[in-house]
Amino acid sequence: MVLADFLIATAAILGFISLFKNLLAFARWLHAAFLRKPKDLRDYGSWAVVTGATDGIGKALVFELASKGLNLVLVGRNPSKLEATSRELSDRFGATTEVKTVVADLAKLSGEEIAAAIAGATEGIDVGLLVNNAGLSYPYAMYFHEVDRELMESILRVNLNAAVWVTKGVIDGMLKKKRGAIVNMGSGSALYISSFPLMALYASTKAFLATFSRSISLEYERQGIDVQCQVHVQEIKKKKSRD
Repeated sequence: MVLADFLIATAAILGFISLFKNLLAFARWLHAAFLRKPKDLRDYGSWAVVTGATDGIGKALVFELASKGLNLVLVGRNPSKLEATSRELSDRFGATTEVKTVVADLAKLSGEEIAAAIAGATEGIDVGLLVNNAGLSYPYAMYFHEVDRELMESILRVNLNAAVWVTKGVIDGMLKKKRGAIVNMGSGSALYISSFPLMALYASTKAFLATFSRSISLEYERQGIDVQCQVHVQEIKKKKSRD
């Protein structure tokens, strides 16, 4: 009986600890979602760099950031779309928002070329926020062996190479002033499920981005640089999202 009572007491204690941890996590989420005062993004700096800024989530983000008083560096591969987005921002926010554009096909440039383009475009300006939003997926679900070499190379370059090298292009400036924020656009495929068959390459690149984000977050948290991997669940669409 003594052993049985001990085991029951141990199980109860462990259950209580587990419940307490879950309740604490839920309380933190409630505070962050509904009670915490919104952060003024301008505390990081007056400029934000956004890749994949002319469509979808990226385009919505640049308008939201402009509404918060940030100037913008828009990165995309399509000059006409960049010009159109820049014009829309000017029409809505006028002279209160400065906009610079960088034409860069992230699927074709080398890492060094990407970093140099970003560093050149941001030289002399106070970049406080980087959003690595550009991403590329399959046009539809397929087995790994069905992914053609060109698409495979593009996914790896846009989802992995570009995010790493764009980060490289801005982080030195953030370190010098000891403040900044980096947001990497992740995917629920890297968090909510253990595997993602028929989207193997895409899901794997997003898993890399999640690990990369957690790792550099720990590296630079004492340097005033906040890093976040923003996980979202979205329907896989045929449309490419690296403009």
